[in-house]
Amino acid sequence: MLRALSIRDFVIVDRLDLEFSPGFTVLTGETGAGKSILIDALALVLGERSDAGMVRAGSARAEISAEFALEGLPQVQTWLEANDLSDEPGVCLLRRVLESGGRSRAYVNGRPSTLQQLKELGDNLVDIHGQHEHQSLLRPPAQRELVDAYAGATALAGQVAQTWREWQELRRQRLEWEKNAEAIAAEREQVEWQVRELTRLAFSADEWETLQSDHRRLSNAASLLEAVEYAVEALSEGEAAALATVSAVVSRLNAAAAYDPGLKEALDVLDPALIQIQEAVYSLRHYRSSLDLDPRRLQELEQRLETVHSASRKYRITPDRIPETLAGFERRLEELGGGASPEQLAQREAVAEQTYRSIAGRLSKERQRAARELTKQVSAQMQNLAMAGGRFEVALTSSPEGTSHGMEEIDFLVASNPGTPARPLAKVASGGELSRLSLAIQTVTSAVAEVNTLVFDEVDAGIGGRVAEIVGRMLGALGTRHQVMCITHLPQVAAAADQQWQVSKTQGEAGVRSTVRVLGDAERVEEVARMLGGVKITDTTRKHAAEMLGAKTLGAKASGKGS
Repeated sequence: MLRALSIRDFVIVDRLDLEFSPGFTVLTGETGAGKSILIDALALVLGERSDAGMVRAGSARAEISAEFALEGLPQVQTWLEANDLSDEPGVCLLRRVLESGGRSRAYVNGRPSTLQQLKELGDNLVDIHGQHEHQSLLRPPAQRELVDAYAGATALAGQVAQTWREWQELRRQRLEWEKNAEAIAAEREQVEWQVRELTRLAFSADEWETLQSDHRRLSNAASLLEAVEYAVEALSEGEAAALATVSAVVSRLNAAAAYDPGLKEALDVLDPALIQIQEAVYSLRHYRSSLDLDPRRLQELEQRLETVHSASRKYRITPDRIPETLAGFERRLEELGGGASPEQLAQREAVAEQTYRSIAGRLSKERQRAARELTKQVSAQMQNLAMAGGRFEVALTSSPEGTSHGMEEIDFLVASNPGTPARPLAKVASGGELSRLSLAIQTVTSAVAEVNTLVFDEVDAGIGGRVAEIVGRMLGALGTRHQVMCITHLPQVAAAADQQWQVSKTQGEAGVRSTVRVLGDAERVEEVARMLGGVKITDTTRKHAAEMLGAKTLGAKASGKGS
């Protein structure tokens, strides 16, 4: 459940701190007051795209924070732990910062997060049904996605798409083979030979570095040995060896220092020097004993280098790119059938097709079940929305050949009047009917939603009177199972809410700003009266508003008595 929303310098909102309650809450106010801006702010903190124009004029950045309670949302807690974003158990804090230059930053529980992570998390916290979302119902992809989501088969649909792609790739390979069998066979033979040749070479980038290093050392072994011998001779083994000379100097000065402590400063420098010369001699002797002068090993290295250089010249690449070239040949060989015969290619394709059809068949069963339930539930809702006798139908048309979306096409059909055949939604639904159908579908699908918070942005557009009252009751009933928020211009919907917020816009020296306040009982009467009566509010209008709000209260009491 959404507990709190904090907005800073967003569009026309300078500073806003809101605390939310369970149940059904409506946001009302004059057109242009900024009601939808609140939904936009919530959508932004849930991972929607942003632009610099969302930052309030004259501000450096906009910032939106939201706090959610995670009771009843175990999948969210699991997601947070899996992404190392968990903090206080049962609570989730989201934050989005948008700078005026367009840069956007996201945080989950105080930790920097990607926008994709924010969106994944947001999809499990809030469902936002936008003002124009009902238009998406006219698009087949949106209809298919809605049915799959209602069936709980979104992941299964993803598996169908993946197995379809694998099947079609194998089919493409077989068809390409059959069409260009001779050319493919020749190319595959050549690529197979290239793969064998470079595989036999058994060359790696690490070996190239080692080869060059070892060759440099062995090919210059005589010069290295000469340099080391000279150094050892000069430092330790010669007649005027530095080590013996410095040692004698230190000995003489140590004896003299007994008479004059002033020599100690020079000794403090010479003592470490003597130790370092000794260490250098030990190191040089060890290097001299380990220096390899084996001409046979040098010859082996030179032969290996020549083999590698020969291969690189042949393929017109540098030696370090030989492994990359081999990987490219192996990929091409796989594209050409991986060395398989036409019969083997056909067998692979058949196995992939069988896998696809098996998974797609499971998806079809889930869709059939969901289609029956959606048809029944939405048709029942239509009877209460001035569409008595009408019916809704989720039609599944078999597609035996299959597609990446499965083995059926999905279409939403509607019959507005009894006795008329159901036809595609896009062809028969008027604007008002489409709005009502959208609300019916959203109400049905939201009833099984895993999220706790549902937001409706003016989905009641195009309706009024008795139907508006029914819509208010539908949203109120939904509020008993979920936290529901709705932006509305309809007094009937507003009167059905448990809480009502008024959004208003004011003009001051700092510019236009939007404010929100929670209405008490008397204030609700005035606001509903304004929605009923327009500019001039009469006592009769106020009485009507009070009766509407009283009916809500009486309805709640009656509901309580019956439980």
